[in-house]
Amino acid sequence: MLVKKKTLASAVLAAAVALTVLGTGAAQAAPGGDKESARSISGQAARTVAPDRGTHSTVTASAVATAALAAMQRRIADYVAIHGTKYTFGSYLDGTTGEIVLETNAPTEVVAALTRPTGAMTAQTASEVRVQRSEIADLWHRRDDIQPYWGGGGITQTANTAWCSAGYAVQNSAGARFSVTAGHCFANGVNVLTESGANPYGTVSNRRLPTVSGHAQDMELVGGRSYSGRIFTGGVTSTSSAPVVAAGTAYVGFADYCHSGRTTGEHCGHTATSITGQVCTSTGCKSPVIVFTGGTQPAGGDSGSPFYVKDTSGGAWIRGNIIAGNGVTSYAERWLDVQAAYGVSIVTG
Repeated sequence: MLVKKKTLASAVLAAAVALTVLGTGAAQAAPGGDKESARSISGQAARTVAPDRGTHSTVTASAVATAALAAMQRRIADYVAIHGTKYTFGSYLDGTTGEIVLETNAPTEVVAALTRPTGAMTAQTASEVRVQRSEIADLWHRRDDIQPYWGGGGITQTANTAWCSAGYAVQNSAGARFSVTAGHCFANGVNVLTESGANPYGTVSNRRLPTVSGHAQDMELVGGRSYSGRIFTGGVTSTSSAPVVAAGTAYVGFADYCHSGRTTGEHCGHTATSITGQVCTSTGCKSPVIVFTGGTQPAGGDSGSPFYVKDTSGGAWIRGNIIAGNGVTSYAERWLDVQAAYGVSIVTG
């Protein structure tokens, strides 16, 4: 992928670039490559049996064990439906040993209730269940988020293509929630996806951009899904987060602001040098904006990501969202202008 870098000559401003990422053209064969020949060769070498299908050591599960597992799984599902997802459970028949396995972090008394000998779960099968103590986690992260969505995650309109980052959650007077991102990211009406393409993130509305709406702003809303008052922290495949505590103005001279986006992850140590700046890129001039320097700067694909400060408890105080930069100086849309434009309030976590 190529980072879009549009340099503007100006005596007042540093060169600025919109932090989106552009897709390249279709992949081409390597020089001298011949797709038709390759297809022919692979066809000749085709096997009638898949390489992972063969004679492996397996144990056929008994009808008693199969019925006992089904009974235990129904109990687990009922327990979770009633008590929620405080504990995690994984249950299966081990095809190499024939044992029923229960992986869980639930306490002993809960496990005992789920494996008690009644019905299909006979005393013998109950005693033979192999309990393994562990917590099971969803395999999601910043670039493959799940609902309710957090700020700082990767969002796109083309699966597995770096595009932009989510900012933070807001809600209107009717209680409808939205995710804020940069206005240069997507057109109105676009159906946005999580970066992996696995989950629909929402639909774009209320786009504000000089070259589109005439506003000297770079912001838009994504709505229609569930959005939480939390933002990703840590690296680019992190599953950690911080709660949003509040939102307000940035302060010139403060030297420990943070950003958290899909390309660079979370970095702090930014100094706000202005909160009344102007930045002009290929999508027009935006002002007033926050200007900041120092630390690891945002990069292509971080557009839309939250700009904030952390308190001593690790809570995030939103100050804006990233819109442009050149690797040395970066620019952020101000929270106060997002609030005024859309009549929204911040969603806290």
